[in-house]
Order: sequence, then C-alpha cells, then structure tokens
Amino acid sequence: MACDKCFEKPVIKVTGSENSFCKACFFKYFEKKVKKTITKYNLIEKNDHIIVAVSGGKDSTVLLNLLVKVLKGRDDVKITALAIDEGIKGYRDKSLEHIKKICEDLKVELKLFSYEKEFGKSLDEILKTYKGIPCSVCGVFRRYLLNKKSKEIGGNKLATGHNMDDEAQTILMNNFRNNIKVSARMGPITGIISDKRFIKRIKPLYFLTEKEITSYAYLKGLMDKFNECPHDSDSYRAQVRDMLNDFEAKYEGTKNGIITAFLEILPLLKKHYKEEEFDEIQNCKICEEPCSGEICKACTFVEKVIKN
Repeated sequence: MACDKCFEKPVIKVTGSENSFCKACFFKYFEKKVKKTITKYNLIEKNDHIIVAVSGGKDSTVLLNLLVKVLKGRDDVKITALAIDEGIKGYRDKSLEHIKKICEDLKVELKLFSYEKEFGKSLDEILKTYKGIPCSVCGVFRRYLLNKKSKEIGGNKLATGHNMDDEAQTILMNNFRNNIKVSARMGPITGIISDKRFIKRIKPLYFLTEKEITSYAYLKGLMDKFNECPHDSDSYRAQVRDMLNDFEAKYEGTKNGIITAFLEILPLLKKHYKEEEFDEIQNCKICEEPCSGEICKACTFVEKVIKN
C-alpha cells in the first residue's frame, strides 16, 4: 500500500474514506481542511482579535500552532492564548507547564486565570464538599470565565479545539436530553443571534476527527504526556463518547454522518429559535454577565457550593 498522493509509505488512513497518506501529504491534507473550514464559514475576518482557549491538550495545542501558521503575515489579526486553571493537582498544573512553553516558542501572549482567584476555591477544594458530578460545576465555571475573560482581554472571537468527535457527542447528548435549542447554538461558528455580551466561538478543527488530530500532534512533535482529566470517567459525555466510538468502529463514517446531517438542519434550528433567544437573554443581578434567568449559573454555584 502507498500514499494516494505521492506513492510514499503511508502513515495514516483517513477515517471514512479510502485515502491513505504519507507524513508530508497528511500534513497538507490536514492543514488544507482547516483553511477550508476557516474560509467556508468565514471564521476569521479582518481586524479580528482571536482568543485561543488553550489547555495544554492535543486539540488546543494543534489549534494554536495552526492558527499562528495560517495567520502568519496577517498584521490585521491578533492572537492571544487564554488558559483556565481549574485547580486539579497532578493534571492541570502539568498541562499548564506544557502550554506555557508552547506559547513562549510561538511568541504568543498567554493569559492565565484560575478558579481559586476568581471564585475563591480550586476545583479540588470545591469537590471536598460538593457531592454532585464534577463536570457539572466545572463546566459552568469554565464556560463563564472563557466568555468573560475573552471580552476583558479585548477579543471578539474565541477559538476552541472542538473536533468532529466532540461535536457529534454533543449533538447526541442534546438529543438524548431534549436540548434541541442548545444544538441550535452550535456549528463551526456558534450562536443564534449576534450579542456583544457573548463572544463568538469558532471551531477551525470542526471537520477533523480526534484520531487525525492526535496523529498530527504526534507527527509534528507537539505531543506532551497528555493525561485525561481524572473526573472524565464520571461524566455523561464519557459514556456517549464510548458508545459513539463503538459505533464508529463497527460502522465507519458514523461521526461524519451525524455532523453532515446536523449541518443540513442547523439553519432551520437557528431560524426557529432566533426570536426566543432575543427575549430570553438578561444580565445577571450579581455579576452582570448574560444569562437566561435573574442569576447566572456561575453565581448560583458560588453562592450554593462555595460560600455555603
């Protein structure tokens, strides 16, 4: 078997197709796909200040490296990296060391914020008394800080390392939980309406699988000793992920099919929920961040979980 492009020895077979690529051709395929996503969905525009959410994991590390490469020479676009330290000893502290080095090598400014400083306690401290699912409180705090701090830094778009696997998992989770309105906010660029209180999220890796991103990171020498969050196995997402991976192994192309079908109905979902979205958004009475009720979920958790 040989590379479909140059007949060199292949290193990877692309999921959902018969294509096999050597190292050099795989890089071209991968980077071309990212550029096509950025162009097709107009993810990056003139005078954008892109905040890149980084964790030290493979997805965000690959994303940051690619955006620096793609935007090289674009003086009109600024890139700033943003990391959130949840306070998970033995996990986040190690990954932050990796991303600090990456940002230093790429000459990208890194802004770091922590749960302990912003909310009063680290996640490890919170979980000593909080008996719920760790991801339920951590996810709320993380999304809150990414939105709030991106705006404070002066960004107008937040780039995340979400890939095809992530998106397919979320689509299924929303279907299982009857959260179709939440799905309406998804896609390569998020949101139903344009509101300055919410920073637009862009996903340049949207059409790439986790396997492809892992392979790219390894072959480019970007891999660190990536460890999974110790609370990952407790999450609902982990169970959906395992189920979807099992389907993909048996019926190749399942994830791509979910994404393709979803993108066909996404414009209808956005249109259907647009008016409702305008009516729902309020400002939190405590922190003034946007929310759907009088008090946002982050402030609710601070009052109930941390202060009490």
